[in-house]
Amino acid sequence: MSQDEVLLFLEKKLSFSKNSINKLIIFHENLLKYNLKYNLISKSTEKTAWHRHILDSAQIIKYFGHNAKEIADFGTGAGFPGVIISIFNEKNKFHVKLYEKSPVKRQFLLNIRDRLNLNYDIIDNVYNKTIESDVIVCRAFKKLETLIRISRETIKKPHKIIILKGKNAQFELNNISFDENYSYKLVGSITDDNSKIIIIKVEK
Repeated sequence: MSQDEVLLFLEKKLSFSKNSINKLIIFHENLLKYNLKYNLISKSTEKTAWHRHILDSAQIIKYFGHNAKEIADFGTGAGFPGVIISIFNEKNKFHVKLYEKSPVKRQFLLNIRDRLNLNYDIIDNVYNKTIESDVIVCRAFKKLETLIRISRETIKKPHKIIILKGKNAQFELNNISFDENYSYKLVGSITDDNSKIIIIKVEK
């Protein structure tokens, strides 16, 4: 999909406002500019960033549910999906926390937050303290088994986990031993026919 096609989809299908669309355009411009010096995203995906990164991140918004008050993005990198979620969240229906260990990427996230007047926290270590989020999202975090271990040991409240995965999603799920309070489903990605979104519901 071209930039114009992605922007139209975001507006018509995912309810991004005109103001949010304008912020996405500025975010995209800064991402490519920053990427000239720092490796925020793969150089091979720069020309397809609207489809490959921005739309791919935005599609999970419809799975949050109406009661989500805090969204945590583990391993957000250049802000995928966390910054895209924050740009969408202009009415402050929930709060966004971005977890990223790279100082370079955290500085980029800080610059974007100030430039676009966004409201999110930037945290360097997902293991530092108890996590109180209602929804955990991730796109390029560690292996699924590590994420489930964090869910079991660190998150003390009922929550949802939404993971953007490739074609091996079912294989990874088959190799996890879930507790009885975990349930999951797979849905298709709109950006890649072979990719999946894993949605895990956790009761505590």
